[in-house]
Order: sequence, then C-alpha cells, then structure tokens
Amino acid sequence: MKRWLPHSRLVQHELLALLSGALAVAGFAPYGFWPAPILAVTVLMLLWRRCHSRRHAFLVGFLWGLGFFMSGVSWLEISLHDYGGMPQALATLAILLFAALLALFPALTGALAIGPHARARTRWLVSVPVWWTLLEWTRSWFLTGFPWLTLGYAQIPAGPLAGYAPVLGIFGVSAASVLLSGLLTALLTARHDAHAFSPLLLGLVLVPGIGLGLGHIPWTHGVGEPLSVNLLQGNFSQDQKFLQENTQLTLQRYTNLLHNSSGRLVVMPESALPWVRQDMPETYTEELERWGHEHDRDVLIGMFSEPEPGQFHNSVFSFGHSPSQSYEKVHLVPFGEFIPWPELLQPLLHRVLSIPLDSQQRGSPHQPPLRVAGQWVGVDICYEDAFGDEILHALPRATLLVNVTNDAWFGASIGPEQHLQMAQARALETGRPMLRATNTGVTAIIDARGRLVNRAPRAEIFNLAGQVQGHEGSTPFVRSGNYGILTLCLLALFLSIPVSRKP
Repeated sequence: MKRWLPHSRLVQHELLALLSGALAVAGFAPYGFWPAPILAVTVLMLLWRRCHSRRHAFLVGFLWGLGFFMSGVSWLEISLHDYGGMPQALATLAILLFAALLALFPALTGALAIGPHARARTRWLVSVPVWWTLLEWTRSWFLTGFPWLTLGYAQIPAGPLAGYAPVLGIFGVSAASVLLSGLLTALLTARHDAHAFSPLLLGLVLVPGIGLGLGHIPWTHGVGEPLSVNLLQGNFSQDQKFLQENTQLTLQRYTNLLHNSSGRLVVMPESALPWVRQDMPETYTEELERWGHEHDRDVLIGMFSEPEPGQFHNSVFSFGHSPSQSYEKVHLVPFGEFIPWPELLQPLLHRVLSIPLDSQQRGSPHQPPLRVAGQWVGVDICYEDAFGDEILHALPRATLLVNVTNDAWFGASIGPEQHLQMAQARALETGRPMLRATNTGVTAIIDARGRLVNRAPRAEIFNLAGQVQGHEGSTPFVRSGNYGILTLCLLALFLSIPVSRKP
C-alpha cells in the first residue's frame, strides 16, 4: 500500500472515502439536500484519480460504499432486533455484513472504471457513470434485489435531474448524477488545461438544463373526473399488530375509519384486517358489499389469503360496488416473507429471528390492474414499489397506482421516508398518481409528477382524504423500461473502448 501514497495520507484518503459516503445519505428523504450525493461522488472520483491500481480503487470504493450503506440502511436493525427478536450484537453484525455486501457495488465500479489510465479524462468521464449505472441496476435484481438508495432517488421529486426519470427511469437519473459528478471532478482538476475548461463548464450547464427541460414535458394527460379518495392509517405498532387479543380492536378501528370516509375509493394498508381472506366472516363481507352498493364506492383491503392449506399469499382484495377482484404480491422480501434454501437456512434462522409467515408464495407476474371506482388501478404491495420495471406490468392500462404497505417494521426511523421517496419516483416514471396506504406511515397522495399532494402524520390513527386525477398515456420509460438506459450504457461502453486504450 505504501507504493500508492505515504501511509498517513493513505489513511486520510480512506477515512475521507468512508465519511463522504456517509454524508451522501443527506441527499435522500427525509433530509432532501439533493446536491449531497453528487458532491460525495465527486469526492470519491477525486480519490479514485489518485489510485494507481484497481485494487486500491476497489478499496476506496468499498469504504465509500460502507459509509453510504451503514448510514443509509442502519434502520434495518429495528426489524431484526426490536421486532424480529435477534440479539443486539448479532443484529449489528448482520447490518454490517449487509452493508459490506452492498458496498461491493461501488467498489466494483472503482475496479472496473479506474486503474492504470485513471487520469485519462475521456475514459473515466464515460466509464464511471456507465459502470455505476450498470452495477446499480445489477444490485436491483441480484439475490432478488435491493435497490434502496439508488443514487437517482436523491433527485426526486424536485432536483434538476428528476426530469430524466420519465424518460430513462431512476437508473437514468443515477447516470446523470454521476456524470455531473464526473464533470465537476474534471473541472476541478483542469486548472492547467484552458482548452478543457469551456466544454466541461458547458456540460455542467447542459446536464441539469436538459433534466429541467424534460421535467416540463407533459408525458401523460388527465382522464375523466377527479376521484375522491380516503387512505386509512390504523397505526398498530409491529409488536401489537399480529396479537390475537387485538383482533377486535383492529376490526373496530378500521371499520370506524371506513364509515367515516366519503371517498369513492377507500384504501386500507397491507395486512390491515386480522383474518386470512378465506376465514373472513361472511357477515362482514356482506356489510362491505352493502356499504359499497349503497354509496357507489369501493374499498381495497390488504389481507393474507390461503387458497390451499399452508399456501399463504400477501394480497389486496376489492369490495364494494365493483365486482370483487384481487392482487397477489409477486416480489417477496427474502428472510421476511420467504427464506431462500429453506431446508438449510430455516431451522438456523428460526433460532435467532422471529418473523411471521416467512414461507409465503408468489403471485403471478402478469396480473391485470383492478377495475374499481371508475379507474384501472395498478396495485403493488410493500416494497414492490422499489422496482420500477416491475410496476410496468399494469401499464399503460392503469390510470392510477396504489401501494399498500406496513412500514411499522422500521419504527420511527428514516426508512419509511426513503420508501415514500421511492413511491414518488414510480409516479414520476409512469406519469401516474400514486396512493399509499400504510399502517403507521407514510400514508400519502402523490400526483403524476411525483409531488406530494398530502400526507398523514406518522404514528397516528388517520383518515387521509383527498382527490386524484387518473392519467392516460405512456412516458418513454413505460414503453422501454430499463432497456433504454441499459442500451445507452452499453453503447457508451462500446464506443469508449478505442479511446480508453489511449492514456
């Protein structure tokens, strides 16, 4: 290691990588300082330019990623320890190892994009944004995927690069963010190159300028009359939610909220009612149907279903004026809703972790949107709204998106705020309003540009009322999904090959 830098300077640079990664989280909800990740990646690039081997670039990227993910997803400890019953030391170790796994992605970016030719501006101005984007996309599906803290989310909804979302999706916003960091890095290191200064400055203006311009294009348009809605937040903490003695209280609370709703569409959160659908009393079903027919309303309710013994599905059911319909969750949470390699891991995990219903079944990936309250509603459950390309199964037919979730697993942490920001990105990508009904928050109404119309206070019993406008049409992202940005990245990588061989 002494070949790269004197030892004291080496330690300083590695600490700076760790610290700048941690500070990048300030760009995400609830903090919302969108320049933070761009500046943090600029620091990372400046450090990478001092690396003269891929091994050192890997180490610097790993430390940056470790600071980033330890700071950004440490709230998972609440799920593991507070509600999952995992011993504190083991939960802390699990979060550290998980952050280290995620840190491999920025580390690989450094190893692939930086190396002997790190000082060649034409190389890393292309290779760093391309590899960063490709590896973020890989992280979204590798081992079922964990796309949390994708860099582009920091721009949602009001950052100058947010306009790229309906065109290239959230990974396109990430690519623009890293490109902006690269241009800033090049500008800071071009003090003695007068010929490079003007093009770099122009690029620093054009990248956000194009983003702002794209953000003003009306990719979709309103259809029909505005729809009145009510989103019900029951506010049961996770340690109380599934207790049998709370069954009557749960039913009473949501029934009261329902009967105090005047919206044509009412939405309850994930696993709102304390029954498996097949065990739901017929009298209660009839009450819901009567309520819907009398008032020309529909209600969407999150409940588990058990169509066959032991085959549980996390589902949403419709009741009311429209014919009864349902949606079954497709993208399950590993170690939360299912355990990979159950014969090997299930006995071990059950000794240290208590998670209810950890052997759930996947629904069909091609379920149509629900026809309720005069809208075509694309439903997703829990963190399915973290996967932009998976939301597209209901589009362009869906005029409205609905997410039901139970973020009580994350307590009073920043996790639910980050989840809300991801839902805002889905609305912006698709040009559709999004309704979020949650157990403890954040329950919210989001417009077709990803902006918050209204939100309920967290950790309160709340009936959030409002109006939304259904939308028709297709954004470029709805048509191409992630193929658009992936094609651009591969094309840029191919075109940069001849250039990259010249220092």
